[in-house]
Amino acid sequence: MESVQAIKQRFGIIGNTPSLNRAIEKAIQVAPTDISVLVTGESGVGKESIPKIIHQLSHRKHNKYIAVNCGAIPEGTIDSELFGHEKGAFTGATQTREGYFEVADGGTIFLDEVGELPLTTQVRLLRVLENGEFLKVGSSKVQKTDVRIVAATNANMFEAIQKEKFREDLYYRLSTVDIHLPPLRERREDIHLLFRKFASDFALKYKMPTVKLTENAIQVLVKHRWSGNIRQLRNIAEQVSVLEQNRTITADTLRSYLPTTGSNLPAIIKTSKSESDFSSEREILYKVLFDMKADLNDLKKLTMELMKSGNVKDVEKDNETLIQKIYGSGDEEDADYEESIDNTEVLSIPEHGSNNDDIPVALDKYHFAEEIEEEETLSLHDKELELIKKSLERHSGKRKLAAAELGISERTLYRKIKQYNL
Repeated sequence: MESVQAIKQRFGIIGNTPSLNRAIEKAIQVAPTDISVLVTGESGVGKESIPKIIHQLSHRKHNKYIAVNCGAIPEGTIDSELFGHEKGAFTGATQTREGYFEVADGGTIFLDEVGELPLTTQVRLLRVLENGEFLKVGSSKVQKTDVRIVAATNANMFEAIQKEKFREDLYYRLSTVDIHLPPLRERREDIHLLFRKFASDFALKYKMPTVKLTENAIQVLVKHRWSGNIRQLRNIAEQVSVLEQNRTITADTLRSYLPTTGSNLPAIIKTSKSESDFSSEREILYKVLFDMKADLNDLKKLTMELMKSGNVKDVEKDNETLIQKIYGSGDEEDADYEESIDNTEVLSIPEHGSNNDDIPVALDKYHFAEEIEEEETLSLHDKELELIKKSLERHSGKRKLAAAELGISERTLYRKIKQYNL
């Protein structure tokens, strides 16, 4: 078994970071086997080197190695590219064609950007991984193939599985061994080494002296975030090598080539939801119904107080908070409300036991006022309980903030908590 340093020299890998060395060690260890490997890491970290190492150190090294960029093949033709097609299978299929899995029989296939595969193609790939069988497009004849699959992706696979864009069973088939390549910002000590290597290569390619960095320029180079990783560093080295007449590069000169968006300064990332942020439109509709129900109950209470008391001023004084909640607390709103209350004719309700014959017929339509019962469907009760629970969870049990989010008073929320035994 070759050493890590020998593999680096053989495949031109620069760097000595422990996480990089660990990734190469895993590739060396799994190479003699036929198990599937998933290479993960950000775009530009050099994921294509790992499949080459695995293929060259395996017993398949004398057979074909095919690299396929799954994101570059249109969805309508990817099945034909991977598994082949029969003549006449679709418009333009003038002859039978072999797919990559048939051509690479006995060798290795590298599926780059495997997270971009359509779901229908994922089903076909899963069958190949399970028993080595596949069907050409337009054929009913089952064919066998013996290939080693190494896949790579820069996507968050668990997020893709959650969004149902990638099959969970296929993920676990591909990731029998997971090899992660670290981003360049986690390989600070390797950044200058890589730049020197690229600068030397471009000096030889363009037949010009090699550029060198001053100490301050090296610090700028190392501290940059490098969102594009090794690919971005290589491009910067090529630009500097070609465009700069002075072969000694200062910090200011280097900064002029670095994008401002690549700053490594700390940033505030908002991870929590806003107080009134609900996860779905249905939840928002339920909240609207919940608010309307609360307002209706408040109006019922105020109406009953007016009917029982008959004294507008006393009712207004005793229910000042409730009135402000319903009609607002602005000066104009208060003035309009007081004016409307003053001009309201209070209904006089006779005491129980009085002669019903003396009640005017016009008042009969209000006879149900004392018999109002709050009824609600079970689903709305359940949703109200769910909203209260979620709001309390979002605010770590702080009733004041939860009540503000739900649009009810803290006292009402306390009553609801007791009602639902929360």
